[in-house]
Amino acid sequence: MDAVPDRKLFLGGRLKRLRRELSLTQTAMAADLGVSPSYLNHIERNQRPVSAQLLLRLADTYDVDLRTLGQSGGPASEAELAEAFADPIFQGLAVPRHEIIQLAEDQPAAADALLRLYRAFADRRTRDRAETDALGGRDDDSPADWVREYVQTRRNHFPELDALGEALSEAIDADSPGEAFETRARARLLGRHGLTVRTLPAEVMVEWTRRYDPHRKRLLLSETLGASSRAFAVAYQLALAEHDGELTALANAAGAPDETTRRLLKISLTNTLAAAVLMPYAAFQRTAEETAYDIARLQARFGVGFEQAAHRLTTLSRPTARGVPFFLMRVDQAGNISKRFASSAFPFSRFGGACPRWRLHSAFRTPGRIVTQIIETPDGSRWFTLARTVDRQGHDAFTEGQDLAIGLGCELKHAHRLTYARGIDLAAPDVTPIGPACRLCHRHPCAERAAPPVDRPLAVDDWAKSISPWPFAGPAD
Repeated sequence: MDAVPDRKLFLGGRLKRLRRELSLTQTAMAADLGVSPSYLNHIERNQRPVSAQLLLRLADTYDVDLRTLGQSGGPASEAELAEAFADPIFQGLAVPRHEIIQLAEDQPAAADALLRLYRAFADRRTRDRAETDALGGRDDDSPADWVREYVQTRRNHFPELDALGEALSEAIDADSPGEAFETRARARLLGRHGLTVRTLPAEVMVEWTRRYDPHRKRLLLSETLGASSRAFAVAYQLALAEHDGELTALANAAGAPDETTRRLLKISLTNTLAAAVLMPYAAFQRTAEETAYDIARLQARFGVGFEQAAHRLTTLSRPTARGVPFFLMRVDQAGNISKRFASSAFPFSRFGGACPRWRLHSAFRTPGRIVTQIIETPDGSRWFTLARTVDRQGHDAFTEGQDLAIGLGCELKHAHRLTYARGIDLAAPDVTPIGPACRLCHRHPCAERAAPPVDRPLAVDDWAKSISPWPFAGPAD
C-alpha cells in the first residue's frame, strides 16, 4: 500500500458520510477503529485531523479505497456552489466561503439538489428573457438594462447636454487658449473649483482608474490611463463640478425605479456631457462631414480615442445638423456585449450576443485594423458596418490589450458618405445575412448556430446530420 502523506487531513464530512452509509453509530465506529467516541466526534466536526494510522485502520476495517475517501467534494463542487451563490437572486445573503465548503463536504446530496434547482431556474430565466425579447416585450430590468433602455428611447441624443457641453468647451477655450484640452480643463478645475489632479502609480490606485477625494478636493488618476482616457476623466470631473445640479435634475426626471438605477443613469449622463465637452456638437459634426467620417481624423482633431469618437458618432441627431445615424456595439473576446447604442433603429437583441456571422468578432484576428462588411438583418434591411479592436480602459494583470472590439454601422443608403465605403460597389454589394442572438434567430441552416431558437421545436433525426448543430422544425404550435 502506498505511504500516506505526513500532513494534516480534515475529512470530517467524508468520514461522517461513510459512517452513515455503513449504518453505524459513532460509538460503534469508534469501537471498530479502537478510538474513543469523543475523539471520533471531534474528527467528524473537523476539530481534529485524521491521522495516517486511523486512515489505515479505516481501509483495513471497512475495505475503503483511500483515494475515494480523499476526493474533494461530490457532484456539487465548491466552485459550482460559489458561482450559484454569486447570482443576484441571492443578493444580501453573503454566504461565506467556509459555509459553502461545509455544504459541499457535509451535505453533498443537498448541495447537488440545490445546484440542480438553481440550474433549472437559471435556464428558465434565460428562456423567459429570450421569449420576451422575441415578442418585443420587456422583462424585469437590472439597473444597467434599465439605463440602456432609457438611453435608447432617447436615441442616445440629449440636446440639453450638447448645449451645456458646447458652452463649457467655449469657456475653457476662453480661459486658456492654445493649450491642450487636459491642461485647460485642469486649470479650470483648480481656478474655479479648487480641485487638483494627480496621476498615481497603479499599485497605489489598485483597482481604480479614476477616483475623486472630496475631502482633499483631489482627482486621482491611474498611470495606466492613456492620454485620451485621462482627458476624458478630467472632462468627467469638470462636468460634475460645473453642472451637477442639471445632471441630477435630468436623472431625477427620468423616473428610474430605484436609487441605484438613478445613480447609474446620472453617471451615464455625466459621461455624455464629458463627451460633449471634449467633442462639441457643431464642431464635431462639421468635421465628421468634412472628413467623410474618418475616425482617425476625428481622433487627431479632438484628441480622443477610437471608441470615444465612434460613440460620439451615435449621438449626432440635432435636427438642424444631423450626422449619419450610426449604431454601435462593443464586445469582448468571449462575445459579451458591454455597450449597445443607436441613433437609428438597428435591431439589437436585449439578451444574448451578436450573430457570429457578423465580422465584429473576426476583428480580433487583425488587432487595430478596420474590417468592413455589409450585412442584412432578417427584416431585409441592409447595413454597412466596420469593426476594430481597442484597448480596455486601464490595464490589470489579466489584460493583454486590444481585448475589446467596437462595431459601428449605418443603413446601407448612408454608406456613400463614409470614407470606409470607397471602392466598394454599393449598388451590387456582397451581403452577409445575419440574425439576432441564436435563441431568437430563425435562419436555417446555419453552421455557426450556438443554440436552437426558443420558439421552434428541435428536428431530431438519427438518420441524418445537418450542417447546423441545432436543426429545428417550423413554427411551434
